[in-house]
Amino acid sequence: MDFNATLIGEMLSFAILIWFCVQFIWPHINKAIEDRQIKIAEGLNAAERAHAELREADTKVAAEIKVARQQAGEIIDKAQQQANQIIEKARAEAVVEINRLKASAQEDIGSMAQRARDQLREQVGALAVQGASKIVQREVDASTHKALLDQLAAEI
Repeated sequence: MDFNATLIGEMLSFAILIWFCVQFIWPHINKAIEDRQIKIAEGLNAAERAHAELREADTKVAAEIKVARQQAGEIIDKAQQQANQIIEKARAEAVVEINRLKASAQEDIGSMAQRARDQLREQVGALAVQGASKIVQREVDASTHKALLDQLAAEI
């Protein structure tokens, strides 16, 4: 192998290039790599923190959902109790109203029965007058014999 000036020049050029790269380029590349590593590490730490916060938030949400369900159950129970109270109150009012209507109907029935009896007495009295007039063959005046008819109606 021949050592000539070209090989020495090339080796010297290569050594200068390596020295230049180590002095001026390598620190910038190394700094960029370190910055990137720091950013990646920070990103991983942030992801871990976010994951931990997410677990905490899930725990809090689960607890709040449990409390909300418990409150909803209490509200439903109270609503059911109020509904039962309203139903019982309406039932009691209906019973009172039914009893009132029943008493009113019984009074109406009693008064109607009394009117029917009175009308029947009047009709019986009129029939008795007609019957008596046929028997006597003359017409009996109802106004003159009113006392007699009232007595007859009272007896009937």
